[in-house]
Amino acid sequence: MSNTIRSALRGLLVSSLGLLPALALSGAVTAQPRPPAGMQETMDIGDEPGRVSTEEVSITDGPYARQMVLFRSNEAPGTVVIHSGERFLYIVQGNGRALRYGIGVGREGFTWSGQVQISRKSEWPDWRPPPEMLQRQPYLPRFMAGGPGNPMGARALYLGSTVFRIHGTNQPETIGQAISSGCFRLANGDIVDLYERVPLGTKVIIRHKATL
Repeated sequence: MSNTIRSALRGLLVSSLGLLPALALSGAVTAQPRPPAGMQETMDIGDEPGRVSTEEVSITDGPYARQMVLFRSNEAPGTVVIHSGERFLYIVQGNGRALRYGIGVGREGFTWSGQVQISRKSEWPDWRPPPEMLQRQPYLPRFMAGGPGNPMGARALYLGSTVFRIHGTNQPETIGQAISSGCFRLANGDIVDLYERVPLGTKVIIRHKATL
């Protein structure tokens, strides 16, 4: 191959490489680099304000579907028992039974246990991410009015004087996962059902690990 042809080929190759940034900007190159692991994790577990999910959305199949189950407890009927390790919320019915709901729970580092009461109830609650959440996810809105696109979902049950709630979600696919910052989330159809069953003052027991 002559030197002239070699020079021409090298020039063509350099020109082609020089086009890649322009192609990427124009959208012609579709492959994108993956974000850093920490950033991707933050986005995967983040809330999605604006994503619409109506109050009719329920879990209808699988273990996280609302159902009556056998449940041994010494608590009075009507008591809410949350087993965050199992991803279930129970309303004690008596006679060794409970109504069970699938829930999403706090991720590692955001789990907790204790006993509280339902101190407030709200339909289509507003969302004000607490300062701690905004520090971790500064892209979140400072306030969002209640509605189908609100990450708080269709209903909220406030737990004592804590910042935690049992609430709905516009991400029903996260039920059964450890994803929140300490709150307990249900599909909208399930939180609407729960909301009607538990009055103010209801005792809520949160257990992180299963007990015998």
